[in-house]
Amino acid sequence: MKKILLLLILSICQVFFAQQDCITSLAVCGSSDISYTPNGPGVQELPDGNCGTFTEQYSVWYKFTIATAGTLTFTITPLQSTSTDYDFYVWGPNVTCNNKGNTIRCNTSYTSGATGLNMTTTFPYAGSGTQNFGAWCKYMDVLPGETYFLLVNNYSANTTGFSLTWGGTATLLSPFTDPVLTPHPFIPPGTPNPNNPNEVSICSNPTIFDFSSLTPGILNGNSNFVVTYHTNQNDALSGNNPITTPQTVGTTTIYYYSIHYQDPTNPTNPVNSCRQTGNFKFKDNSITANDAILTMCNNNNSGIAVFNLTTANVYSGTGTKKYYPTLNDLNTGTNEITNPYTYSSSAGVVYVKITNPQGCSTIAKITLDFYPVVQVKNASISACFTEQNTSTGIFNLNNAHVTTQTNTTKRYFPSLTDALAGTNEIANPTTYIAPNGVVYVRVTDSQNCFSIAEITLVVFPPVKSKVLVDKIICMEDKTTLDAGPGFDGYQWSTGATTQIASNIGVGTYWVKLKTRDCYTTQTVKVYASENPVITGIDISNNTLTINVTGGTPDYQYSMDNIKWQSSNLFTNITRGNHKIYVKDSYNCKPVEISVVVPNLINVITPNEDGINDAIDYSALADKQNLVFTIFDRYGSKIHQADRLNGYKWNGTIAGKKVPTGTYWYTVTWNENDKKNTPFKYSGWIMVKNRE
Repeated sequence: MKKILLLLILSICQVFFAQQDCITSLAVCGSSDISYTPNGPGVQELPDGNCGTFTEQYSVWYKFTIATAGTLTFTITPLQSTSTDYDFYVWGPNVTCNNKGNTIRCNTSYTSGATGLNMTTTFPYAGSGTQNFGAWCKYMDVLPGETYFLLVNNYSANTTGFSLTWGGTATLLSPFTDPVLTPHPFIPPGTPNPNNPNEVSICSNPTIFDFSSLTPGILNGNSNFVVTYHTNQNDALSGNNPITTPQTVGTTTIYYYSIHYQDPTNPTNPVNSCRQTGNFKFKDNSITANDAILTMCNNNNSGIAVFNLTTANVYSGTGTKKYYPTLNDLNTGTNEITNPYTYSSSAGVVYVKITNPQGCSTIAKITLDFYPVVQVKNASISACFTEQNTSTGIFNLNNAHVTTQTNTTKRYFPSLTDALAGTNEIANPTTYIAPNGVVYVRVTDSQNCFSIAEITLVVFPPVKSKVLVDKIICMEDKTTLDAGPGFDGYQWSTGATTQIASNIGVGTYWVKLKTRDCYTTQTVKVYASENPVITGIDISNNTLTINVTGGTPDYQYSMDNIKWQSSNLFTNITRGNHKIYVKDSYNCKPVEISVVVPNLINVITPNEDGINDAIDYSALADKQNLVFTIFDRYGSKIHQADRLNGYKWNGTIAGKKVPTGTYWYTVTWNENDKKNTPFKYSGWIMVKNRE
């Protein structure tokens, strides 16, 4: 379809053309229709012997060559009026302008409409001196390679043009319809415009234009064809006055191009003179761009921002844009910015080359700028330790004064990396539990720019009194507790609010010690002193030895709770009941115990006379674990008196009297007191047995 349209445009546009002579005949290319308006005569090359003698009025000469054999007809039709009389003359085949001979077809009859050759008329001539005065003449039988001349003459000598159409079975020679010569369609220059000639883009008006730059696109790869350019159609049809150098052009003048074949093996080939023409004009497609400014966030005062260069409002039309870091790079086409959507840069300038679909380009400068940096400063906040974990505190991060700038929002993060990336945001900034350390706050302004500040977290540790320690007092005593100076406040569990709490008895107490706004709870205990324990009393004759453990030495001893001694030995103790008192170094209420010093019997005469027959300790039978043991002089146990034998010894062993002599004994028991105090009473006895 494109090829047919091209041929039609090139072949029908022969209007308003000056007269031609035979030697400059217009070549007819193929069987395409022709439209033409002759405007005067050429050199007089009539009369003709077959149709009479006439003169050229408004004439045009054509030359055509047969491509395929057959019948050939044509029709000449006035374009605007049926009162115009057109004549025609045909010479050939294979004649020259200087030796044409007589016509083989002609018509000089008066006609007010179409004329030409058809398939029904049998007369080759029409007009004066012929038998035919009709508008039509007989067709021609033609062979390949035959060349003919055709003269069309507007006998009415007016400016009404004509159209020439071909018919019959034969075809006319044309390089433009030979697929061997023209394997590709020719392409008219510029952009098609239905109501005007094609438009060739120029990027300034006026401008100097090299017409030869259009040639490769028009020829479209067809070899041995030549394109010339002209300022009028007459020159385009004839090939005269071609434009050979760059010219200054504008947008109002119409220009013409002419395509013809140049046979490389036969310069005189008739097909070489066959031309296709077309017209075009120039259209100013220049573009204007605006410099622009892109402003982005200088986040955290890094000096770098990510710019989307494509958002710079440099051009509102359709076009392609290429971005370069310097003007020199743009001019040389080097170092193109390949990531214009995410271009990381400091403040400065880049350049953009904008090219519209018509190939026109311009340059704009994009200034890269920063919004004001969000003003922040590092801060420190403190918190009291928590009771659950004294190394941590509960912080209200909002209390950190990191900026005085208004219209900002704050987000808190545990690390600088998180703050920069916006990840792992602290969800509870008003009750953030943390030890000593650092968190980061991302402060964002209304432009969505941010800076990051550092918040130092300080946990106030518990501050305890160094002088407040546990005490030991007597159970019945009272004391004071002193938390020491240097605290901002005191709250005792006793209700006291002073440094010293008084009238303190045995027990567990606490005090809340205030340092700044933090309270440290310190517990203190007042212990009852441990009473000494009398672990045993040894009685030997009239001597008491008191054994004590527990409490806090040194011990004091007394038998009347008035006079005290440091020795645990009492002598010259009378027989009977006594009280023993013991106290330790705390001088608390003494421990008291009752002591019984038994009646000592040193001689028995077991002769059953009822006098001193036995040693009898049954009076102590109410004591716990009472045992009465007899030893001989070698320390061997010879008798044990207990509840089974009534705590007595009558000087016998297994019913036999022991020899007279001195024996030793001990009496042990546990006193009926809270401590079950053990007692040991020892002595000697003389046994006199008479046989």
